Amino acid sequence: MYIYDDFDRTLVDERVREFRDQVTRRLSGELTEEEFKPLRLMNGVYLQLHAYMLRIAIPYGTLSSDQMRTLAHVARRYDRNYGHFTTRQNIQFNWIKLEELPDAMADLARAGLHGMQTSGNCVRNITTDQWAGVAPDEIEDPRIWAELLRQHLTLHPEFSFLPRKFKIALTASAHDRAAVKIHDVGLHMHRNGVGETGFEVMVGGGLGRTPFLGKTIKPLLPKRDLLSYVEAIMRTYNQYGRRDNIYKARIKILVHELGAEKFAREVEEEWQSIKDGALALDPTVVADIAARFRYPDYEALEDNPPELAQARADNRFRVWLDNSVANHKLPGYAIVTLSLKPEGGPPGDATAQQMDAIADLAERYSFGEIRVG
Repeated sequence: MYIYDDFDRTLVDERVREFRDQVTRRLSGELTEEEFKPLRLMNGVYLQLHAYMLRIAIPYGTLSSDQMRTLAHVARRYDRNYGHFTTRQNIQFNWIKLEELPDAMADLARAGLHGMQTSGNCVRNITTDQWAGVAPDEIEDPRIWAELLRQHLTLHPEFSFLPRKFKIALTASAHDRAAVKIHDVGLHMHRNGVGETGFEVMVGGGLGRTPFLGKTIKPLLPKRDLLSYVEAIMRTYNQYGRRDNIYKARIKILVHELGAEKFAREVEEEWQSIKDGALALDPTVVADIAARFRYPDYEALEDNPPELAQARADNRFRVWLDNSVANHKLPGYAIVTLSLKPEGGPPGDATAQQMDAIADLAERYSFGEIRVG
């Protein structure tokens, strides 16, 4: 998983201190709810019917056992003993008191977790394949490229007040577990016939009341151009996206109304003016980001050990194995999925006790690493 550096930690800590002051001013009446709204949205805080909701990003869906225990602590201490994991690699706490929000955010920050850009008309949490780094069908680990985008787009002054929220997803696997075609920008990594890797760029996907699949506007974007091309897309959207009608403000509506070809031409024109500038990715920068991802110290193991064959004799184990276990990219390891969909209950909810149990399991069997997808 990615290891935050001092800059990341300082940024998160400063946002907590800033938000604590804003909450104090709101509670004292110095700020009205209308004035407070844009400030809280920048930190992932929504006002619901009965309480505030805090949404926390889980970048690329990767958590450590310690981070999961912190989420359990927040659920237990500040919420109603549970949290809700979302389909876009976030967790939501739905019953936090306003006066306790800064303390909850400070506890999360100490574990490297935050709610920045999980709400509002900005670039939301950048998601990827929950099996990234361990999937046997991936070309390379897409989390490195997701992290490059995260660093570039977090608190980006030009894209903090877009016409509407903006969601980006990446995958480097043949099987699209990240659902990139239903995102505002979907990036699917491919390798061409001469071994070069790049991104198929899709725009205008989304669900909701007007669902669309993303349209391909660049079949194979060189990796060095990732930041500049995504920036060109966002500048085009920022310029032409509607702000007069919330229901027609998403980029999917713009792409549909302009047509994918015209939208692509607008992006291309913008891109040509910036592609060879400061946003062209230097290989040393990519290598530095890649070096900040820590991979487990895997052992050399054999696939299908005798113990597994013996366990298959138990029908219940065999059913679980067939439905909840997938192949790992390395022999002797496997990917185990835990479902958060109880019979008769809503999907995604987990109690503090369940989060602690998952953390314990991950620590014992999974190098302390958990994926959310």
